[in-house]
Amino acid sequence: MSNDLKRTLNLKDSISVVVGSMVGCGIFIVSADISRQVGSASLMLFVWFLAGIFSLAGAIAYAEPVLNIKEDGGQYIFLKKMFNDLTAFLYGWSLLLVIQTATIGAVCIAVGKFLGILFPQISSTNYLLQTPYFNISTQQLCAVIICCLLTFINSRGIKYGVITQNIFTITKVLSIVGVIVFGILFGINHEVIIANFSSILESLNFSFSSMEVIATATVGAIFAMVTWNNITFISAEVKEPEKNIPLALFWGVVIVMVLYLLINILYVCSIPIEQIKTAPEDIVAVVLMQNITGAIGKIIIAVIILISACGSANGLIMTGARVYYQMAKDKLLFRRLALINKDTNVPVNSLLLQCLWSCVFILFCGNYSELLDYVIYAALIFYVLTVIGIFIYRLRYKETIQNKVNSLYGLFFILTGSFIIYSLTLHKFASSMKTLIIIATGIPIYYAWKKFKQQKPCVK
Repeated sequence: MSNDLKRTLNLKDSISVVVGSMVGCGIFIVSADISRQVGSASLMLFVWFLAGIFSLAGAIAYAEPVLNIKEDGGQYIFLKKMFNDLTAFLYGWSLLLVIQTATIGAVCIAVGKFLGILFPQISSTNYLLQTPYFNISTQQLCAVIICCLLTFINSRGIKYGVITQNIFTITKVLSIVGVIVFGILFGINHEVIIANFSSILESLNFSFSSMEVIATATVGAIFAMVTWNNITFISAEVKEPEKNIPLALFWGVVIVMVLYLLINILYVCSIPIEQIKTAPEDIVAVVLMQNITGAIGKIIIAVIILISACGSANGLIMTGARVYYQMAKDKLLFRRLALINKDTNVPVNSLLLQCLWSCVFILFCGNYSELLDYVIYAALIFYVLTVIGIFIYRLRYKETIQNKVNSLYGLFFILTGSFIIYSLTLHKFASSMKTLIIIATGIPIYYAWKKFKQQKPCVK
């Protein structure tokens, strides 16, 4: 075992990680829920546009700490330098307990869900084990297998994880482009366009209460984009990180934003808004393809979503473990999590811990929508805190800062993100409070850990 990671990822690999981590199954699912919340096609498109601009502003703002903070560890290190060890620990704690692992769990559950379209035996109601406390279905078992398999691939070395990521990313981007082109050629319906946008002026009501609804509805779209920051977690393995990570952040988010907007424009130009709201199991893309190709469309979309979700899960698994590794190096987690396998040059113990906790989410929660609420609330808090920290870092180290990003990007991100957090707290109070409690449990854990480390006798 060793304590060093190797720089092996180039710009194309880095963009692949950004795009591959972002594009999962959300784009195929959450539009139905968004349309139900906002009620119109025009507002649904506005929500996706807002989420895209919000993500792009955040990605551009993140370029500043990437350029100025040279230490490896990404957002965890940013928070440590901007604030203190406690803030950084709470982020890593939340990442391990909720943000990364719950996202991995949700995406793997989605893999099982769409495998069920191809193999009906894989179902959330086909139970292998039933107890008074929890049930295990074939869908959950499939999700656990996918999580463990992708963890195993990444444990063999970063090159295997990146090769897998590149294959999934290229395949799913081409597949989504294919759906868009096919839909434009054969799916656009002028009567649907007129019906969906006939009352566009009535739907554009930007009162404070309607903006709260829009902000809450944006959660689904943000979930489909939220993982663009994962590339900063593996900065220690990126060649020329000061150049390649900002470029990967920008181009990765732009690619995903364009794809997402195009496919949603296709939805509302091909499917009546009421059918979008009532899409079976919320899979709007299935309705689109079935309208064009018939029953085979469901199979086509299922395969595309499987590829997309597996690629997203792989990117999340690859990147998340590097944060726990960095925390262990800082002596804020168990030291064995900082060990690097000398043959594969990856933090195997961190990968295994992440896999274990993700499987706990899969087995004991198993609900995609519930996991989504937990993840977004926690992630947004630390996203906004990090961008606020950029301005604090400027004041604290103003003599050493060499690169600055236009402050408007950061201010827009902070204001928009804060309003979304406020709206979520108001409209989804129960899940928001549960998430805050999870984050807050890290405070006594941090001080207990520090005290334990201080009292631990030195071995000579």
